[in-house]
Amino acid sequence: MDFRATLLGETRALGEVIRTADPETPVPSCPGWTMNQLLKHVGRGHRWSAQIIAERRREPLDPREVRDGKPPGDVDGAVDWLNTGAQAVIDAVDRVGADARVWTFTGARPAGWWIRRRVHEATVHRADAVLAVGGEYELPAELAADGISEWVELAVTGADRHHPPLQRSQTLHLHATDEGLGPTGEWTITHDEDGVQWSHNHAKGEAAVRGSAVNLLLALTRRRTAAEAGLEVFGDEAVWDTWLNGTPF
Repeated sequence: MDFRATLLGETRALGEVIRTADPETPVPSCPGWTMNQLLKHVGRGHRWSAQIIAERRREPLDPREVRDGKPPGDVDGAVDWLNTGAQAVIDAVDRVGADARVWTFTGARPAGWWIRRRVHEATVHRADAVLAVGGEYELPAELAADGISEWVELAVTGADRHHPPLQRSQTLHLHATDEGLGPTGEWTITHDEDGVQWSHNHAKGEAAVRGSAVNLLLALTRRRTAAEAGLEVFGDEAVWDTWLNGTPF
C-alpha cells in the first residue's frame, strides 16, 4: 500500500467534505466539535507530526508550539492549509530519512511510522465529516483492514495493565467479510499471562464480531455501534463491550 499517496488522497477527500459544509456543522461522533474544529484538529495534527519528525524530537511537542498551527479564515485557504500539512509530513520524513528514530506516543520509532499513523487519523476523521453531513462513508477494504490492524496495535500497546480491555483468559476475534483480504482480514486479541496481545491468526474466542472491514473499523473507533454498522456479534457480547470501553477514544 502506498501510504504517502493515501495520506494525500484521504486528506484531500476530507477537505472536500469540509469545503462544502457549514463550518459550524456539529460532528456527533466527536462530541462538542464542529466541522471547523475537526479541520483544525487534523491540520494541526499533521503539522505537529511533521515538526516532531523535522526536529528529530525525542520528547513530545506541545501543540501550542506547532508552527503555522492555525488555518486561514476562508474555507479555500483552510482546505489548502489542511492539504499542505499532509505534504509536510511526507517532506519531513524525506528530509530526515524514513528510518530516523523520533518520538511517538508508543516510544521512539522510525520517522516513517508517522505517515501510516496520519493516514488512519485522516480516514477516521473523514468518516466523522461524512457522517456529520449524512453521507455514505466508503473506504477500500484493504485500507480499512490496515486501519483496524493499526488501531488494535495502538490499543494493545497502550493497554492499562490495571484495567485491561479484556479480562484474563478472554479472547476476542474480529473477522472482515470482504473478499481478498486473506489473513489480514482476521484479528485475534487475547489476554494471557504475558498481557494483552493480538495476531492475524484465526481462533475461536468468547466473542466474535463479523462484518465488512470498513464497518468493523467504524465500530472499533466508536463511530458506529455494532448494530448501526450491521455487524454480527457472536458469543458473549459483554467481551466486545468491555473491549470498546477499555480502549482509547
